Amino acid sequence: MALPTVSTRYLFFTGKGGVGKTSLSCATGLALAENGKRILIVSTDPASNLDEVLGVELTQVPRAVPGVDGLFALNIDPDAAAHDYRERMVTPYRGILPAAAIASMEEQFSGACTVEIAAFDEFAKLLGDPQATRGFDHVIFDTAPTGHTLRLLTLPSAWTEFISSSTGGASCLGPLAGLEKQKALYAATVAQLADPAQTTVVLVARPEVSALREANRTRGELAELGVTNLHLALNGVFTAAAAGDAIADAMTRRGQEALADMPEGLAELPQSTTPFLPRGTVGLDALRLMASGTVLDIAAAPRAGDTELPPSLHALIDGLAQSGHGVIMTMGKGGVGKTTVAAAVALALAQRGNQVLLTTTDPAAHVAMTVGENIAGLTVSRIDPAQEVALYTKEIIEKAGQNLDPNGRALLEEDLRSPCTEEIAIFRAFARTVEAGKDNYVVLDTAPTGHTILLLDAAESYHREVMRTQGDMPEYVRELLPRLRDPDYTRVLIVTLAEATPVHEAERLQCDLDRARIMPYAWVINQSLLASGTHDPLLHQRGEYEVPYIRRVADGLAPRCALIPWMPEPPVGPHGLSQITERR
Repeated sequence: MALPTVSTRYLFFTGKGGVGKTSLSCATGLALAENGKRILIVSTDPASNLDEVLGVELTQVPRAVPGVDGLFALNIDPDAAAHDYRERMVTPYRGILPAAAIASMEEQFSGACTVEIAAFDEFAKLLGDPQATRGFDHVIFDTAPTGHTLRLLTLPSAWTEFISSSTGGASCLGPLAGLEKQKALYAATVAQLADPAQTTVVLVARPEVSALREANRTRGELAELGVTNLHLALNGVFTAAAAGDAIADAMTRRGQEALADMPEGLAELPQSTTPFLPRGTVGLDALRLMASGTVLDIAAAPRAGDTELPPSLHALIDGLAQSGHGVIMTMGKGGVGKTTVAAAVALALAQRGNQVLLTTTDPAAHVAMTVGENIAGLTVSRIDPAQEVALYTKEIIEKAGQNLDPNGRALLEEDLRSPCTEEIAIFRAFARTVEAGKDNYVVLDTAPTGHTILLLDAAESYHREVMRTQGDMPEYVRELLPRLRDPDYTRVLIVTLAEATPVHEAERLQCDLDRARIMPYAWVINQSLLASGTHDPLLHQRGEYEVPYIRRVADGLAPRCALIPWMPEPPVGPHGLSQITERR
């Protein structure tokens, strides 16, 4: 079975970045529409490429997809939704409250949580109010609301007029203070998500250990929230047509091993399997092929096109090793190999005699597993969310809770259980870690793009919040933005794959960094089949598909560029990681 069986009105496709959520949601919607159903596909992804996949320019209202009767799509634009939401909350008080009070309100509604809640506000209109989508047989959501958003909406203080500034804590409850009127709609939305007769959540994963691990983690989180009607969609499953090609044999073996070791709870879910497709999944014809579950018969590998490949990662490390200290950050879409690149760079710098700290802000935190063993000069750590939250909570209660009555203290303690407390706590640990680059190398494996930008954006808003509520700020926080903007102190490596979505999302990331006045040092194109030397017909064709994306990065986007081939040996442990940094 290539696509999930559709038995509910609402479907959600969620999973680790890069696993094919948009492609599968579009292929499912297309197949249903061509069977006579009226379908609405909705993207809740801030970096949506729904337009590109379906070949139509989308807005926040349903638009028909050309060439397919009954298929419609729309994008929820979180930034636009946040702007509208902020204005709805603040405008009634303009001209009534003092300017300082208005500025304080605008500050509370300027953070990342406002974006999440505003997006949920738009999403709730589609899911919680059946009349909003009454003209459609099925509504398909490309990515569901995050566990962060759903946990946030379960906090009792979300339904009060409580404002975070009344306690002095750094909170996300401020943006929720105006939602009392929406309570019934939001409650209906959360109930709809948990109703197995109405909603199916499709966990999308590739046959890779990290993707399956992430899908299982999501399964557990959703179960805690009462969402149990789950389906596992395995995408990009590859089997070599014939033995003898080292790359094809390794890809087959690694996929089979990952599936054999699938976590038990995940393996018990209903499953569908979509095969590896060599030409991408952009356009209706590609989506139809995906829905069919068949792979075109390719008799022989086509002749490789002539393209000059970028140099190996070794050349970048020569440049990174010149300063003797500083911060190196890997950034990019989830699933592109940021952890692997960070570990390989850290190992190479340590092997050159440097003292290196390799750490991560990623909640998944796979760096220690990637390095695999102790290396002289290399220290591996992680920013532990639970530990950082405990430290931050203790500090806030000691400072802000001293003069509160029992009710006020209880409210403060509940406020500090909100998900945004974790964001602030991890951010402070991130700033402390960046400070360590004064004397040695710090290699930071950052979280997927959106989370990373939250941390970077938080620098200035956190500064203002602390000054407003506490009047002081640690020096390492005060120095964070200047350090991130100093090209001699911080080098950002944007990691991508030679595919449409990862390159386009990395391009958006570079624009976001530019607005924050942070200039990337280089781009790294990871897992290139074109550079792997494969002669397998299917994989060779995929390599040819990479050419325009490699050229786009190397010739138009990157100040410097490195290319890492797809390796038959997993890039884990010192030997596997050293393959990545060898001179090619």
